[in-house]
Amino acid sequence: MMCGNEREWLLIAGLGNPGRKYAGNRHNIGFRCLDRLAQTYQLAFDEKRDKAQLARGQIGSRHVVLVKPQTFVNLSGEAVGAVARFFKIEPDNVLVIYDDLDLEQGTIRLRPGGGSGGHNGIKSIIEHLGTQSFPRLRVGIGRPPGQMEPKDYVLQDWGEEERQAMEEVCEWAIAAVETLIRLGVKETMDRFNQRPRVSEAVE
Repeated sequence: MMCGNEREWLLIAGLGNPGRKYAGNRHNIGFRCLDRLAQTYQLAFDEKRDKAQLARGQIGSRHVVLVKPQTFVNLSGEAVGAVARFFKIEPDNVLVIYDDLDLEQGTIRLRPGGGSGGHNGIKSIIEHLGTQSFPRLRVGIGRPPGQMEPKDYVLQDWGEEERQAMEEVCEWAIAAVETLIRLGVKETMDRFNQRPRVSEAVE
């Protein structure tokens, strides 16, 4: 899984809502991580296909297509499923990066598969891929304070200090993606899932 046949394409999708209005929202951390990944490897989102913006290139030994669905988060599967079919990418070579309310802010967790955990974007991707068996990188955004509704919290912009911290989270997520491509899911989980906070150094 992920570190297999070098001739196979990998699809890495970051979830978020399109447009300037949502760019700084908590819900858009998947987009932000994907943007940073593209910058790191000098890839450009210069292609549009199947309700998504795409960037193609190479990360390590693997050909990758980075996917930013333009469907809004809840319908992400429409784009991810269509792009996966176009490139003939099997679900175990699809990685999804997205926000998770149930993880403490500043943490990431890789899972090889499983249910949606109540995330509508993941629910949509499961529906359109026809399986739960695809890896996903969850980026913790924490629970909303007080009586704030989760739907309002995820569409709220990061504060200045939070924004700086989440830039570090994106760097950590990139390191996890690189490890996943190079060494596979199990080794990446062993290295990254046990670290309680992103501020700890990545070896």
